[in-house]
Parts: sequence; C-alpha cells; structure tokens
Amino acid sequence: MKKMWQLWMASALAVLLLVGCGTKEVTPVDNKDNAQQETAVKEATFPLTITDAVGNDITLEEAPKTIVSMIPSNTEILFALGLNDEIVGVNDYDDYPAEALEKEKIGGMEFNVEKILSMNPDIVFAHESMLGMGEAGLQQLRDAGVKVFVVKNAANFDETYTTIEQIGRATGKLTEAQKIVEGMKAKVADVTAKIAKVKTKKTVFVETSDVPEIYTPGKGTFMQEILNMVNAENVAADQEGWFKIEPEEIVSRNPDVILVMYSYVDGIVDSVKARPGFDSINAVKNNEVVQVDENITSRTGPRLADGLEEVAKAIYPEAFSE
Repeated sequence: MKKMWQLWMASALAVLLLVGCGTKEVTPVDNKDNAQQETAVKEATFPLTITDAVGNDITLEEAPKTIVSMIPSNTEILFALGLNDEIVGVNDYDDYPAEALEKEKIGGMEFNVEKILSMNPDIVFAHESMLGMGEAGLQQLRDAGVKVFVVKNAANFDETYTTIEQIGRATGKLTEAQKIVEGMKAKVADVTAKIAKVKTKKTVFVETSDVPEIYTPGKGTFMQEILNMVNAENVAADQEGWFKIEPEEIVSRNPDVILVMYSYVDGIVDSVKARPGFDSINAVKNNEVVQVDENITSRTGPRLADGLEEVAKAIYPEAFSE
C-alpha cells in the first residue's frame, strides 16, 4: 500500500506543479435567464467541435455512447452527469462512486492501450497531468482513430466549474453539468458565510505524506486556495508549490491546526501527535490534529465543494456547531 501511495504522490506532485495549458472559456449559465438557457442548449447540440487542453479540436457527431475515463476526477464528473451506462472503462484507482469499482479497468498512469482500443470508445477523457508519461499512449489512441479529449488540470474552483461544464457539453449533459456547478457554488457560499463569523484566524499545516518524507503544499497550490477561501493561514506559504519539510521545521512553525491529508497509515493522527517534539505544537496541545479525506480535496470534480466544507470544519468546528 505504501508503494502505491508513493507512486500516487509522485504523480500528484507532478500534477500540482503543472502550469495549465489554455482551454476555451465556458461561462456558467444562469438557469433563471431563459435566453441564456436557449443559447446553452444550442451550444450542446450535435454535431459539435470542442477544443481540449492541448489545443486539439475534437468533433463529435452525436453524444458518445461509449466512454473511457482515465483519471478519478474525470470519472467522478462523468458519473455525476448520469453516464453510468455509457462508461465502459476507468482508471485502476477509481473508487468513487461505488459503481466505478464495477467497471472494466484500463490501468493507472501506465494505461493499457490495447485494452482501451478493445472497448471501442466513442471518446476517451484523458487529463493534462498524464502528459509526459502517457503522451505516447495517447498518441497511439489518436493514431488508431480514437477521439481523445485531454481535460485541463484545473488549478482552482472556477476552472473546476469550467471542466464540469465542458465535459457536460461533450457528452450531451450540459444542463446536468450546470446543475452540479450551481450546487457546488451554493455550498461554497454557505461555507464561506459561516467562516465569515469566525473572529480569530488560525494557522494551519497540511501534510500529504508521512515521515520520513513529509510533503506539504505551499503557495500556488490548490490547497492554498482552499485555505484562503476558509480564512486560514498556511504556515508553509513562504514556499512555492509542494515541497518536503522536516519535522523540526513543523515544530518551529507551531501551527494551530495540523491537517493530515492521507489515509495509507493506520492511526496516523495519534502517530503525528507522538512524533518527537510535537507535544510543544499548539495543534497537538489543543487536540487539533485532524484527518481529512484527501480525495475530496484533491479530485477536481463534483465533491470539491464537500472537500472545502470538510477543511473548514476541521479548522473552525465552532462555525458549524449550530
């Protein structure tokens, strides 16, 4: 399990350090505006041409009937759009929703090109984070005539909303996509309204792997945006991107809260508290070492707003006690 986590961490760090390529902007549509609704429906009419994160134009004559998803965030979006029947293949590590576990697997970061081709998909939803390691395989799929749509590596909530709407448009589910985005925005607004009542701002340390190689997100990361949104101070914000940090440095930074963003170590909260010198940290003294599901905070899909709420609750539980 630890080996699998280390592989995931290497991939995740590469994802979070990427500078995203441009995609066409998709403006969220207000369902209260009938004129805009009509425009949105027209935009989702087939045939249509969409441009992916690497600038490739993909033309679809009709809504795809067979879909392969190559990364968990894409899979969560596709299922949320109601495309269970259309999804024929998913990533080995896709675990949400439960129905994803029942789908045929196509591999992980090193995917099985032949297996994908045997599924005869109308479209394959790849991801920008796969470029480099997986580009040769993606080109093999293109050369075989498969339509490959590379989804942008969303760097914030707005780009996540755009991604959901973009996938919704490509699959003939634009209306459903807009409803998902509206729900996410409503939850974000609710969370930020509750946090606005907090009077004392807390300092936070986020760790995404255990000793001996503790990694933490600094500025320019998605987690930094989440912490900004919940009005918390990242004690690692003096450095860019994800970086390795020594336990002694965590002690010296003395965060009010420690967020543990991984689950591959049993009893990790108690383990963190028991590290040498950690008994002097405010987070440990005040019993504010909290484990948060890494999937809902790292997968840029429909559950991201839930992830924001969980982080906010972990840092400011008093704001949600009513």
